[in-house]
Amino acid sequence: MFGKFQQSQLRIEVEAPFSAIRDSLLRPGNLGKWLPSGNFTNSMPEELRPGLEFTRVLGPISIHHQVDVVNSDSLRLLLSQGIDGFHEWYWGDGWVQSRIEGVTVLPLSLGQTLSLLSLRQFLASQKKSN
Repeated sequence: MFGKFQQSQLRIEVEAPFSAIRDSLLRPGNLGKWLPSGNFTNSMPEELRPGLEFTRVLGPISIHHQVDVVNSDSLRLLLSQGIDGFHEWYWGDGWVQSRIEGVTVLPLSLGQTLSLLSLRQFLASQKKSN
């Protein structure tokens, strides 16, 4: 794998309950609405489950994901191809945290920041529509 080892951990406050955050992270139908870029190349089930594999395409780079752990308040994805590493998510009422580590040429902390800001905006728009 080309690139360098990178790691980043961010936690943000969001105006959303635990259940809305959970659904935004574990339901692929919602994931596709807030992820800043990239499409899923596989058909997806209603909810992520351990063992599920899918690929996301970011321009010319494909990132393969394997769902490793799914709990009521956390998600761990093993990454390969464009990023060799993992991405963990944790959440609760009013907050979400992301931790990512891997070897890649992509700017991980920038992508992570954009993803969290996009998630926050998505959750805010969901709150307004309810």
